[in-house]
Amino acid sequence: MKKIALFFAGLSCLVACNSVQNEKESFAMQDIKISEYNTFGGEVSSNTVLYKDAITEKYENLKEGDTIDIAFSSTVNDVCKAKGCWMKVALTNDQETMVKFKDYGFFVPKDIENDTIIVQGRAYVSETSVEELKHLASDAGKSEAEIAAITSPKKTYSFMADGVLVKQ
Repeated sequence: MKKIALFFAGLSCLVACNSVQNEKESFAMQDIKISEYNTFGGEVSSNTVLYKDAITEKYENLKEGDTIDIAFSSTVNDVCKAKGCWMKVALTNDQETMVKFKDYGFFVPKDIENDTIIVQGRAYVSETSVEELKHLASDAGKSEAEIAAITSPKKTYSFMADGVLVKQ
């Protein structure tokens, strides 16, 4: 009888610990104050929003050609200086995801580096060509020397956003 009670006590601890870990990986949209965010593109309506640690894990499990519909929150590392037509968003371990906007239908402000964002859309892995990398470097205001140094394609964590929330 004591063994059964001990088993259930241990099982309860495992379930409780797992619940705490899941809370750290994501949050519900209802937990945010939408009035604290500016909206760009479509409505961000996902029930669950992952933190950057959890989205990084999802990316690591994707192969080229796979996609997942998801929403996540992180900070903006870089944004297109020409018109706000893309942004690079922080993941973990100095990784980032390249976020573009569905149908080139909306843009984000050009001054949102280091701002907190929530994006909803499709995550996928792709290979970015040398030509595209050079174009992106030019948009980001990189020097001619930095652009010329780009000589090989790069495996890229990519994201096609349907909607973006930028914290005010």
